[in-house]
Amino acid sequence: MILMHLDRLMVERHISLNDLADKVGITPANLSRIKNNKINALRFSTLEALCRELDCQPGDLIEYKLE
Repeated sequence: MILMHLDRLMVERHISLNDLADKVGITPANLSRIKNNKINALRFSTLEALCRELDCQPGDLIEYKLE
């Protein structure tokens, strides 16, 4: 199982969903889907933009967990 920790990082960085979506260049609805683990795929360009804006590494956002 792949888990996204976007919600935790957003709280730690004090950034709202709408502000981050604007900075990353995606819709708030799509960012919400990422935040709530409702996605099947994530573009590297989106991952790169999230890491840039949140000043983090991909491993800070994504975790692989055995089911």
